[in-house]
Amino acid sequence: MRHIDVQKLCDEARFRKFHLLLLCWCALIIIFDGYDLAVVGIALPSIMSDMGIQPTSAGFMVSSALLGMMLGAVFLGTIADRIGRVPAIVICLLLFSVFTAAAGFTRDPVIFGIARFLAGLGIGGVMPNVVAQMTEYSPRKIRSTMVTVMFSGYSIGGMLAALVGKAMIERYGWQSVFIAAGFPALLAPVILKYMPESLAFLIRNNRADNLKRILPRVDPAYVPQQDDNFSLSDREAVPGSTIARLFAEGRGLSTVMLWIAFFMCLFMVYALSSWLTKLMASAGHSLGSALTFVLVLNFGAMIGAIGGGWLADRFNIKYVLIAMYALAAISISLLGVKVPIGVLFFLVGLAGASTIGTQIVTYAFAGQFYPMAIRSTGIGWASGIGRSGAILAPIVIGFLVSRALPLQQNFVAIAIPGVIAMLAVCLIDSRRSPRKAGAIPAAQADPV
Repeated sequence: MRHIDVQKLCDEARFRKFHLLLLCWCALIIIFDGYDLAVVGIALPSIMSDMGIQPTSAGFMVSSALLGMMLGAVFLGTIADRIGRVPAIVICLLLFSVFTAAAGFTRDPVIFGIARFLAGLGIGGVMPNVVAQMTEYSPRKIRSTMVTVMFSGYSIGGMLAALVGKAMIERYGWQSVFIAAGFPALLAPVILKYMPESLAFLIRNNRADNLKRILPRVDPAYVPQQDDNFSLSDREAVPGSTIARLFAEGRGLSTVMLWIAFFMCLFMVYALSSWLTKLMASAGHSLGSALTFVLVLNFGAMIGAIGGGWLADRFNIKYVLIAMYALAAISISLLGVKVPIGVLFFLVGLAGASTIGTQIVTYAFAGQFYPMAIRSTGIGWASGIGRSGAILAPIVIGFLVSRALPLQQNFVAIAIPGVIAMLAVCLIDSRRSPRKAGAIPAAQADPV
């Protein structure tokens, strides 16, 4: 009987067509997810005008989706380790596509909020699953880069939402950008057929035939034999994906600090995503110009994600994150300062790189921190706890906007969580990562 260490095989594989196709599928899903997430912020001024609602009420409407995202990240992230990652991804895709489109057919704030809550379940649930999927199959040497390139689709989705908004809102109304979000649901059968299932799930359920079909595509040097026995690295192979395992083996403090980092970063991300258009419009910029700021924000996010992933594969990802969180606090604080328009665009791009881009790198960090067997659970709980920050952000900033405070004070309030996130990452013990604790020899390990 031949013993096949599946994790080692994936770690040592070279980048091939299989990896490119998986990257494209996951990135496409994230593009759709990013569009659905950004579309409310894009349309918010028009929604407020059409429905006649105040900033505080608008904040609660935005947060309804974020509450759904928190629950989706926790429960759909966790259940994927049990029912399979691909079915969980498809369930999430259908949720956020169908119910975002449904939100475009109502002008009632309550029904709108309910539709966005249901869409949020899918938006939040898909993130930890695609991160875990990409982390699991990526070659070790380019793992962070592949995850962050994939997640840059989030920024592309945000830019797509801004472009669609500029083209359609003034002509067809805000409803049009929501209805357009229903298109991705058509891809669900294709994803079910062509996306490979989680390796850990296949091993736990003794699906050797599936593994023998997938692994030669990962590394053609592997030739299946009838008596092959598949397993994960010793520390990866511990059965179960319970929440308690997130705190086992000395990971307790680091897990809590990771949750705090997610909370603070997502606060910044959703404060900017939800209120940047409105804040810039209130500062005297036209709707078209304010939407251009959203384009720049998401373009900066894409650069920050890819650049951060590149740095994380070459330096210690923990210290890359510390620097990015510090940059977030500084750049956001400066958005309220009166500067030439060119400088303001640069600062907005920098804010996107160091908030949305940093969040993407933080997902990559979480994906590397937890063993494969609990990876979706670990990322799901970190993302889910972090969503409480996302839920609070639109409400808190909406309250500040309703108080008619100076613009700079609004941006300082958004920037403070960057300092807290930086301190939290400093306290994470990266030695508790499986790659530092013996699952993979040190010479082969990612620096986490």
